[in-house]
Amino acid sequence: MFDKILIANRGEIACRVIKTARRMGIKTVAVYSDADRDALHVEMADEAVHIGPAAAAESYLVIDKIVEACKQTGAQAVHPGYGFLSEREAFPKALAEAGIVFIGPNPGAIAAMGDKIESKKAAAAAKVSTVPGFLGVIEGPEQAVTIANEIGYPVMIKASAGGGGKGMRIAYSSDEVAEGFARAKSEAASSFGDDRVFIEKFITDPRHIEIQVLGDKHGNVIYLGERECSIQRRNQKVIEEAPSPLLDEATRRLMGEQAVALAKAVGYDSAGTVEFVAGQDKSFYFLEMNTRLQVEHPVTEMITGIDLVEEMIRVAAGEKLRLTQDDVKLDGWSVESRIYAEDPVRNFLPSTGRLVTYRPPEEGEENGVTVRNDTGVYEGGEISIYYDPMIAKLVTHAPTRIEAIEAQARALDSFAIEGIRHNIPFLSALMQHPRWQSGHLSTGFIAEEFPQGFKAPAPEGIVAHRMAAVGAAIDHLLNERKRQISGQMRHVSAVKFERERVVVLGREHHDALVEDIDGGIAVVIGGEAWPVVSSWRPGEAVWTGTVGGEPLAVQVKPILNGMVLSHAGASAEVRVYTRREAELAALMPEKAEADTGKQLLCPMPGLVKAISVKAGQEVKAGEPLCIVEAMKMENVLRAERDGTISKIHAKEGDSLAVDAVIMEFA
Repeated sequence: MFDKILIANRGEIACRVIKTARRMGIKTVAVYSDADRDALHVEMADEAVHIGPAAAAESYLVIDKIVEACKQTGAQAVHPGYGFLSEREAFPKALAEAGIVFIGPNPGAIAAMGDKIESKKAAAAAKVSTVPGFLGVIEGPEQAVTIANEIGYPVMIKASAGGGGKGMRIAYSSDEVAEGFARAKSEAASSFGDDRVFIEKFITDPRHIEIQVLGDKHGNVIYLGERECSIQRRNQKVIEEAPSPLLDEATRRLMGEQAVALAKAVGYDSAGTVEFVAGQDKSFYFLEMNTRLQVEHPVTEMITGIDLVEEMIRVAAGEKLRLTQDDVKLDGWSVESRIYAEDPVRNFLPSTGRLVTYRPPEEGEENGVTVRNDTGVYEGGEISIYYDPMIAKLVTHAPTRIEAIEAQARALDSFAIEGIRHNIPFLSALMQHPRWQSGHLSTGFIAEEFPQGFKAPAPEGIVAHRMAAVGAAIDHLLNERKRQISGQMRHVSAVKFERERVVVLGREHHDALVEDIDGGIAVVIGGEAWPVVSSWRPGEAVWTGTVGGEPLAVQVKPILNGMVLSHAGASAEVRVYTRREAELAALMPEKAEADTGKQLLCPMPGLVKAISVKAGQEVKAGEPLCIVEAMKMENVLRAERDGTISKIHAKEGDSLAVDAVIMEFA
């Protein structure tokens, strides 16, 4: 076994690998760029080596710098994590030349599966179900149209070297094939330096299901069940679960055996994932193989009890697999939410800045439910513009799917983040969605269920009553504290007008009566009494307790004369008044929002890459005005309506804050 390993990555996956290595008694080396000097993975590792500037192309992606860091520290092996160099065939070759072990598959397996065209040929040869399509090199749009007509619409045009949704187009007609071919080819060239594309049948209403495989260097390969990753946005996974609500035992075995056959065919000898696109009728077709640890590996770990990072390290050290296929047993259900620094109400645009508050839910097991939080950040840390916007992966495990979802919903409600925008409100709302809870999923789920994007819903029904009860309880506690101030000429307990309250929840008014009961208070709303018990103290970001006997977590953010409460995806400003105060508050004029209709505002913190117009220029609706880059994404900002540019405030190269004025219209 190794004495010391280096993790050629950053963020949550670097921290995740360090935890397992530490448990195994292996020393760890972190690498870091200028932007990550104070990162959590640097603090957690036994040693850390600086490898260059913030840009990944000058630090985390430079093989020579990783090799040099190994030589400098005496690291015997390297775990690549995911992304960066994890699927570069040249990386394990360079390590091998330097006498360093790669904790991952052999270069031949990476090469065989890294090219989407070649991997599909290998899958077909291994008798794995493949999607009907044309795997040869396509010369031009005319040939693309001919092929698409033969396959039948709709078709998917995909970059051979692609990933992350880049170089990918769906076409429903010959015209769309011609245009999509040109766009996919262009995107593939700029993103991967390889403009080859292929065409295959697009499965309508598909699901994304993947099989986790594990192999060793002695020819043994097993599969560890499946993960359902159908909840995606722009081809990026958002929520994953294991097992899949679609599969039965027979289909699981068939998919698993095909995944193992493919892995054996390419001599696979580490942890890897064979991805399938599945129809609602349980038909399935090979998509691609990821020759690395997946982001969503924790859900498989939770239902199998197998530490995949540990197995990767043991296999890399030459050990045989400690498990046979018969040893693999699936227990319970696990759900994972990816928590991103992005603004869901602004079309999920990236958000950067300092984590003023970062309070994840408590990890551990209680009453058969486990909560796990894989993260690489800490309170006070920065979310950088240079890397992936993932903050954490929140994972829950319980005996049944609905219990795992309920646990995930509670954990999300308990997760307090301030200082940046994040997608927790969206994830919380999704957990309440009836279609998600029923398991009727597809990769089009988010586009179909949130066609206009996401807007945090106002609380309704029982959620509104619970939030109103919490608001009244918080106000009652604050008033009790005020009554304890010495020197007051008043009664020590609440008088009648202090118990008769009006809770203003958003635009809704709820008459409430606060009564003392054993162990807490009861808030009477709409004739129904809601016993409220909590040990919450002012200043805490999350209110936890029971309302009506049900456990509840509500996020609390103080505002002028009130608070913002967030729960189950819903959010509202809450103010609690006496009856007379409510009458007077209703007479107050509302402050009108500033008219920004004649301004183009920067939708997220970012760098101005290009200004496409000049002052005085007339523009048409939909015409591009400028390009702003953030977190490796270029966002084209377009004119919403016809108009004339009156003034331009920004120039190329400027770093802008969110809502900064870029230009004005006449």
